[in-house]
Amino acid sequence: MAYRCDLCDKKTYAGRQHTHHAGVAGGQWKKRAQKTLRDFAPNLHYATLPINGVMTRVRACTKCIKRIKFDLKKNTAA
Repeated sequence: MAYRCDLCDKKTYAGRQHTHHAGVAGGQWKKRAQKTLRDFAPNLHYATLPINGVMTRVRACTKCIKRIKFDLKKNTAA
């Protein structure tokens, strides 16, 4: 199973991480610092959410979970 959000299709992507170091005078360290590959993964959680009126267990990112809970709260208050 792919590591992706069931609602917005957010998934992992590759990038580079840069070594953070105080450096030396003239910024010489930043020119020599290694840049290694890494994966950036979404913050996924299993959540039971109402989708089309049916409670469904989905694997969703926290942004989607917050959005759905906010929309539910807004619709029930009105």
